[in-house]
Order: sequence, then structure tokens, then C-alpha cells
Amino acid sequence: MKPIVAIVGRPNVGKSTLFNCLIGRRKAIVKDEPGVTRDLNYADVIERGMVFTLIDTGGFEPTPPRPMGTDFKSVPRKGGRGDLAILAKVREQALLAIEEADVIVFLMDARDGFLPSDRDVADILRKSGKPIIYAVTKVDTSKQEQGLSDFFSLGMENLFPLSAEQGRGVDELLDKIISLIPKTPLKEEKEERIKLAVVGRPNVGKSSLVNRFLGYERVVVSDIPGTTRDAIDTPFNYNKRNYLLIDTAGIRKKARIGMTLEQYSVISAVKSIERCDIALLIIDAAAGITEQDEKIAGLIYERGKGCIIVVNKWDLPKKETNTAKEYAERIKWKVKFLQFAPIIFVSALTGQRVFKILEFVEEVLTQLSKRIPTAQLNKFFNTFNKHHQPPLYKGKPLKVYYITQTDIKPPTFVGFANYPEGIHFSYERFLINQMREVFGLDKVTIRFYFRKR
Repeated sequence: MKPIVAIVGRPNVGKSTLFNCLIGRRKAIVKDEPGVTRDLNYADVIERGMVFTLIDTGGFEPTPPRPMGTDFKSVPRKGGRGDLAILAKVREQALLAIEEADVIVFLMDARDGFLPSDRDVADILRKSGKPIIYAVTKVDTSKQEQGLSDFFSLGMENLFPLSAEQGRGVDELLDKIISLIPKTPLKEEKEERIKLAVVGRPNVGKSSLVNRFLGYERVVVSDIPGTTRDAIDTPFNYNKRNYLLIDTAGIRKKARIGMTLEQYSVISAVKSIERCDIALLIIDAAAGITEQDEKIAGLIYERGKGCIIVVNKWDLPKKETNTAKEYAERIKWKVKFLQFAPIIFVSALTGQRVFKILEFVEEVLTQLSKRIPTAQLNKFFNTFNKHHQPPLYKGKPLKVYYITQTDIKPPTFVGFANYPEGIHFSYERFLINQMREVFGLDKVTIRFYFRKR
């Protein structure tokens, strides 16, 4: 395991900005609004020959949020019941990060000054017995640095003033982190993880499904749409196989994306599809397949990813003998381009058939990675060509000489012809369907291109 460093602090002190600065890329959402980071966000940092995993947490609440009307400064101004419930969940997430961490960076805000809640958080962190680095961010000038004396009342030996936006003091902080983490040499993972992106509209149960896979509450689960905003990566093992779950923000309709925050969430979800091997498209059983689900399915297909359609909340609808069969047919009719994608009916709430998904993952991955020797391909194609000659093109005979496989994930083939522009899509579609049947590629996208000999 790589050493783990967790950034902990009150909401909106600049944890995500520091996280992005340390990993060198914009991974966490950064916005001047309390409570934007709600889930744990992981990334690996490679620095000076050392590697460690950095965790950005949601704003840490030292005590459970108080009822409405409280003057507790760390409760967001909105203060709705949903906000208070999520703050309680965020506190659990931060405690989980503290449990996992080898080193804790406790971040405070120079602009807010030293607050009683900072002392409360520090007391909880000290009880963990983990090495703690005390840092104050948003120290943009030397004058601000001189006004940090109040923070020393916590009784620490060192205090690291920094400005994550300007990069000021970050090198010194990194030096301290590296001096405290267990010394683990950089090693490449021997076995690649199977990357699964959990995608779908907001509030269809993506995070509940992730938590069911993992066996603990890794991702904040709430019935408030849009709770997950970042793409969250979590490794896990099942049946001696290594997986990486990418839990994405719900992809919303463009018309509903007004805030920059929501726009970033959609980009994050699209990028997650690009990164994955297989996308688990989650559909709400009660709502049925919607136009937005079709668009997400289109994103998966365009990028040539494996796809498993997971109908979640299957414990809710009333069922008759052919309910599942009719439901599946409706889905296939709506997303004709994904006719090959397996469909599974699950309940993340009860755990019904959830791990059956991973059996489909194995099948789909095997097909995505399949290589067919050219000799075997052309033996099939010669037989196919005898019975199914392509139609004439501009009055001339159209000949396909041979085919070969050029890539995997998805399986990609090239056919060489005298007039590639004359190949009709119906001929290509029929050829692909025959290949699916003969070579066992019935659960994945197949790409086929014709080129001039």
C-alpha cells in the first residue's frame, strides 16, 4: 500500500485548492462556496522518488451539526435540512480519512483567523495518534504571515504558512510530508486494475451501488440529487481480481447546467467514461430509461467502451412473469446502438444480484481484449464472401480482399477493398453481426473500417 496523506479542515478553508496544487492538476472541484467537496477525493503524488496517496476530504465538522438557528460558524449559511444531513455524512468521511491516513495535514484559514472550531478539530486529530502537520493557507503576503500568532495557541512546534493559489510555501510543506511518510520505494503495479465507471443521471443510486461493492460507506449517499460532484476513484478486490471503481457525478441535461460547478461535474463524468474499460450505466427502475440515459449511452458507445446496463431499485416496481423481459426489450428498443450490452436488474439497497454485475464485467472484458489471428479471420471471411458478395458500385464489381484486426478495447478491424467508399452500411452491419456470432463478440462494440488496398 502507498502511504496515505489526508488534508483535513473546516469547510471552505482551501483544502481542494491545496490538493490540486500538490497533485499538479485540476482534479478536485474548487469553488468559493462552503461544502463543495463532499466525498473523499484520492490522487497519487510522485515527488523526489517517493509516492504517496493524497486524500482531499469534505469540510470536517468537529461535532454533529446543530439544529436550525445555531450560531455554529462552520454550518453553511443555506442551513437547509439536506445541508445539515450532508454535513453529518461529511464528518464521517473525514473520520474515515483520518483512520486510513499515515500523515494528516490540518489546514486552517488565515483570512478567518483562529476559530474555536479549529481547536475542536485539532483535539480530535491528536487523539488519532497520527503525525499531524499544521498549515495555514491563504497567506498571500508577508504581512499576513506576521498575524498568525493566534494559531500557535494550539501548542504545535511548527506552523506552515502557505498560499496554495500562488504556490507559496508548498515546497516546504512537501518536504515535511516526505519526512513523515513511511519510506516506500516507487513501484509499478504488477497487475492492472479493471476500471469501472459508474455513470448515470443524478440520484439513480450510483453511490449506493459503489458502497455495496465495497462493503462500507465510501461515497456520500443521499436522496438529494447531485450529492456526488467529483469523480471518485476507489480500488477494491473481488475473487482475486483487482478493480478500480470510478464513481462519477450525475450527468445532467445541458439545459439544467447553470452553475460552473455543475458544468465541471459533467466534464468530470465524461472524462471518467474516457478513462474506464467498462461503463456501468445505472438506470432507475421506477423512472425507466429516459432521453438523458440514451445520451449517456451514446457517450459510452462513441468512445468504444464496454457497457453493462444496470437497472437499479428493482425492488420497487410491481412484477409479473415477463416484467424483466419486457423492460429489457424496451431498453434495447430505445438504445438500438447498444443492442449487445448486457442488462442486469439489481437493488443496491438490498444487495440483490449486485455481484452478478462483476461476472458480466469479466465476460465483457474478455471480449474487449480478444485478438483474432489474421489467418482465422480470413478463413471465416472467405466463406462469408462466397455467399455474400457486396453489391456493385457505379456499375463495377466491389471486391473486399481480406480483413485484419488492428486493435482491442474495442475490437477493431480493417477490410481492404478496391472501392472502400462503395461499401454499403447494410453490408458492413451484416458482416459485423456474423463476426459477433462466429468469434463470440456478442457483448461489445465492434469497430470496422474499409480502406483502399
